[in-house]
Amino acid sequence: MTARTEVDVWLVVSDVDDTLTGDRDALFHLWSVLRDAEEPIRFVLNSSRPARSVDETIRDYFPQDFSPDAIITGLGTEIRIGGALLTEWAARFENWPRQEIVDLVEDFGHAPHPDVFQTPAKASFAVPDERAVERLLEVLSQRGLPFRAIYSGASDLDLIAPGAGKDAALLFLAKHFSAGPGRVIAAGDSGNDLAMFEAADRAIAVGNARRELRYAAPRHKTYFARADHAAGVLEGLQAYGVLPS
Repeated sequence: MTARTEVDVWLVVSDVDDTLTGDRDALFHLWSVLRDAEEPIRFVLNSSRPARSVDETIRDYFPQDFSPDAIITGLGTEIRIGGALLTEWAARFENWPRQEIVDLVEDFGHAPHPDVFQTPAKASFAVPDERAVERLLEVLSQRGLPFRAIYSGASDLDLIAPGAGKDAALLFLAKHFSAGPGRVIAAGDSGNDLAMFEAADRAIAVGNARRELRYAAPRHKTYFARADHAAGVLEGLQAYGVLPS
């Protein structure tokens, strides 16, 4: 988006899959409103997928002139501004014992997700049994291996380096863009957006949000949109007074 004064800036951080995607017309409309907004808004994507995968979606699905102020990928393990990875963010996770964690999880018989879903500070697996997840996390802790765990959907287990996460990256960018108190908004649709909802000042659960998010979202600061996908993000931003009705 175009450069604007940082006075009273809004920071809007949105998940990508099934939040912004799912209704292309609604996405194009949302972007046109954001692009022409009079309020100073920093718009950021925040996806569990790695950068290359998200870039493909932006190229193939988003408006041609789409230009977010930052892109968070790999469940908060990667941050890019102006197309360049922030090395100060990536350097935080250089010593994370990723391979040791991967080896242990594979020894338990759990298959990793395809390489496109992995990053140096994130290891993703298919673990369809919640009890198996609990046992696995217990063993990782007993071995003294550092991690944060996010379990979402029917079987998606993401293990990330401590200090990473959709929430941590959101808070980092709130400081970077000088978003004031009460002016950080998160939007999402699934359980792996919950930490982002907790960290933000306000949140938007789109109409098609999964039950796991609708059940656990902090109700005192979450707007539950009726509209699905990008239309739900727009509805929430209008309800909060960030965008005109």
